[in-house]
Amino acid sequence: MCRWIAYHGEPMFMEDFVTVPQQSLIVQSRSSKEARNAVNGDGFGLGWYAERADPGLFRDVRPAWADENLLSLARQIKSRLFFAHIRASTGTATSRANCHPFSVGNWMFMHNGKIGGWDTIRRRIEAHIPDALYHHRHGTTDSEAMFLLMLANGLDEDPEGATARTLGLIEREMKAARVDEPTRFTAAFTKGEVIYAVRYASTGKPETLYTRQRRHNTGRLLVSEPLDDGRDDWLAVPPQSFVKLNHDHVAWHDFRATA
Repeated sequence: MCRWIAYHGEPMFMEDFVTVPQQSLIVQSRSSKEARNAVNGDGFGLGWYAERADPGLFRDVRPAWADENLLSLARQIKSRLFFAHIRASTGTATSRANCHPFSVGNWMFMHNGKIGGWDTIRRRIEAHIPDALYHHRHGTTDSEAMFLLMLANGLDEDPEGATARTLGLIEREMKAARVDEPTRFTAAFTKGEVIYAVRYASTGKPETLYTRQRRHNTGRLLVSEPLDDGRDDWLAVPPQSFVKLNHDHVAWHDFRATA
């Protein structure tokens, strides 16, 4: 499974999280401590907000530890809100179009997890993406399909409800196809002001998610796993939670897919 970082606060250089820490995202790409796969080498991506309303993106298929462009960009890009993601494919091709984050308009999305039985129910799921959004379907991942379905289900007006409706739809299609493999959805998404995140699984055992207030500034972090060994400083987001994070506050509450 993948690893990711989301930050919101006073402008910071990406290298402070992506390359510099003891257990930085680049270190996690070679040797993750809490992912199902220790190696996350199927591409990476950066997404950030600057002077324009829509996010900037840089994505590539090389392993994060082997891309000099990533080191240079992380050293130079400073942003108040950014995402960084390293990918471990769950079966789809290693291509730039399949690397996270994904964006449509002002929205940006990244994901760690998998739709259970994706190969079996992919056609069923994609059939629910409306024509008005399907032209944004550039890759083949379940993650991108979920993002487009969330947009179709009202992400602009109701982020939590759109997520619940999308996961409910997926679970109904899994049941109809008699898929037993669970869906796991630990994801972050934003329109550039508030970061929303979900830690959810159809079995109640989702992928990891932590938060911590950034020392020496007012920023907040959401991460797949801690960036150092100061684990007492990190708070684990409980399973089955919907998270809302801004530059100086983070809160969560119970979350369920719509039946």
